[in-house]
Amino acid sequence: MIGSHYGGKLIKLLHKDWSAALLFLAPSLIGFAVFYLVPFGMGFLYSFHDSTVDGSFVGLDNYKALLASGSFRKAATNTFLFTSVSVPLIIALSLLFAHLLNQNLFVRNWLQTAFVLPLVVPVASIVMMWQILFDWNGTLNAWLNSLDWGRIDWMKSEWSIGVLALVYIWKNIGYNIILFLAGLQNIPKDYYETADIEGAGKFHKWIHITLVYLTPTMFFVVLMSIINSFKVFRETYLIAGDYPHDRIYMLQHYMNNMFMSLDVQKLTAAAVLMVGGILIFVSGMLVIERSFRNFMD
Repeated sequence: MIGSHYGGKLIKLLHKDWSAALLFLAPSLIGFAVFYLVPFGMGFLYSFHDSTVDGSFVGLDNYKALLASGSFRKAATNTFLFTSVSVPLIIALSLLFAHLLNQNLFVRNWLQTAFVLPLVVPVASIVMMWQILFDWNGTLNAWLNSLDWGRIDWMKSEWSIGVLALVYIWKNIGYNIILFLAGLQNIPKDYYETADIEGAGKFHKWIHITLVYLTPTMFFVVLMSIINSFKVFRETYLIAGDYPHDRIYMLQHYMNNMFMSLDVQKLTAAAVLMVGGILIFVSGMLVIERSFRNFMD
């Protein structure tokens, strides 16, 4: 009787907690459903029809036409290359700077401010700064011309992908550094003290302590870096316009142009393929992380 009494009270308490949690989450869940889930679901259905109004089911015809498009293949290739190069680069740099900022540096506060500042700078200001820097008559070209090295049309040449990677790293490295710093500071100091007593070197401690216990944070930072790599479209669009150089023509450019031309079928098919690719990669990363945690346990 006593056990059933306390069991009933526990069930009521859990039910009350769940009700309160759902009540607080309801506005966010409703907004997410209305502005994200429902539009994506409608777009998924449109990708199998030949029209958004009284259209007929055409199966995978829109996807076949999309994959046969040279513009889509170029955009997908550029997006894949940009992500596969810029994400490992920003991971390595942010981990390096986080490790340095975790030390007792006299300029630590200044460096932290410098890295975090791009996160709060408006996009318009970012675009203006990079335009001034990389324009044909910009600061960098003026400096190169003064050295008799000639001017470079940065955004209309093969250098454009490098400029885009630089903008992406500058804009997002502070966020990654914050995450890595949090991970580094959560590693117990006892592990390092034990390693010092056993005579372990810095490289050994970095590989067997820091890197091992930083791996869960690493997975999260990689995922966020990939997501943020798709957000660089805003800066690219404002700097280079609708049709930038071929090297920086990304999937977001393609979908934006399909939207402007009202080609909803290719737009929705491209969005579904992109989201599907991201979900597959994220699922693979989560499986690897879960396997790593089980191995650590």
